[in-house]
Amino acid sequence: MQKQNILPKVIITIAIVSAIGWWYWHKQEAAAQANNGSDTSQDRRGDKGAERGGKHGGNRGDKPTPVVVAAVVKGDIRVIQTALGTATPSAVVTVSSRVNGQLTRVLFKEGQLVQKGELLAEIDPRPFLTALTQVQGQATRNQALLKNSQIDLERFKTLQSQDSIASQQVDAQASLVQQYQGTVQADQGLVENAKLQLSFTRITSPISGRIGLRQVDGGNNITTTNPIAVINAVHPIHVVFTLPEDRVADLIAQIQTAKQAGKTLPVEVWDKANSKLLTTGHLESLDNQIDTTSGTVKIKAQFANTDNALFPNQFVNVKLLSNTLHNVNVLPSAAIQQGSAGAYVYRIRQLGKGDKNGVETVAVQAVKLGQVDGDQVAILDGLNIGDQVVVSGIDKLKDNAKVVISSASGERNAAERDHSGNKHKKRQHSQATQSPKANTFNRKVPLITSFGHVNKSN
Repeated sequence: MQKQNILPKVIITIAIVSAIGWWYWHKQEAAAQANNGSDTSQDRRGDKGAERGGKHGGNRGDKPTPVVVAAVVKGDIRVIQTALGTATPSAVVTVSSRVNGQLTRVLFKEGQLVQKGELLAEIDPRPFLTALTQVQGQATRNQALLKNSQIDLERFKTLQSQDSIASQQVDAQASLVQQYQGTVQADQGLVENAKLQLSFTRITSPISGRIGLRQVDGGNNITTTNPIAVINAVHPIHVVFTLPEDRVADLIAQIQTAKQAGKTLPVEVWDKANSKLLTTGHLESLDNQIDTTSGTVKIKAQFANTDNALFPNQFVNVKLLSNTLHNVNVLPSAAIQQGSAGAYVYRIRQLGKGDKNGVETVAVQAVKLGQVDGDQVAILDGLNIGDQVVVSGIDKLKDNAKVVISSASGERNAAERDHSGNKHKKRQHSQATQSPKANTFNRKVPLITSFGHVNKSN
């Protein structure tokens, strides 16, 4: 009876285990099929990529890099000294009263340009008019006394000639006349001084320039110690800057050379961001000593400032053209690279002798640099005239790398030849872009062409 009860349970257990085993096997089979399908699709994609790579010539790293090149040419390089400067007025005057009194009128507007002798303010003149009247009255009285004493002296001399008066009395009268003459002269001085004090009640500008903010208002009683305003002479204006002491000797030599030729060294002033030319002027003077704390010498340049581009105490960037190097090897600064061994360029090995597709190779060439002038640099050693170097596309290059020279290089080299020889007019190139730094001293510099993208045909 017990065996009959156990048998159904065993059958049910076996059925459940079989169902679980069949479900687990079916799940594993579905997962295996999914993996096989993914591997197949990846293999297909890999086959297609390999097929595309073979169609386009294999690995992309073997493809020549499109570059823009420029030639080394003869040209002029300007030696420009740069420094930070401060605009300073050519004269600074603090306007104040020369007499004590009540300020009745202020006639200037703050910040305006004033001319020399222009009326700025007035002080109450009435006390000074009264003083002038008093000294004039006293002078008139003393002149009358002098005149009377002179008449008496003439009378005494007549009596003396008639032997009717003692000589001592005549001498006394002559002395009295001299006393009155001294008194009259003193009165004249008092009158002139009173007139001068009265003129001081009209405060005028001692120089031409820009007047500052008013420091005292009308109605106040002021003394000679109270400033009224400050005037800065800004036409012309100066800029003071410093240069290292090791450049002083060369600078003095250039100043002397320019002076013998009747010229001055030109100076440009740019704004604080060094992006806008404010005005141009000339070097005026050097300080008579070197600052031992900084090892620099102060230099002053003068500017007409007719357009009021410079303002007192304004910080500016100064560019001093101290010399010009003629007929030197010139190369665009964009071609220069810096490494652990120094400056170098990528030079085209055998220009024009590449394969039939125009593929060339480049070589790393060490160079010795000279003066830098804007986007051009003088090459002292390492390159010869006509050598072609890469100026765009450099970031993808290494020694012996294969390159394809862009057609923009020919246009660039033609522009450089026109500039260096002054034989042709300036050409405009649609692929050329101007250097981001503004060119100084109105000099035309060949434009640097940048290669934007690679055409599929290349």
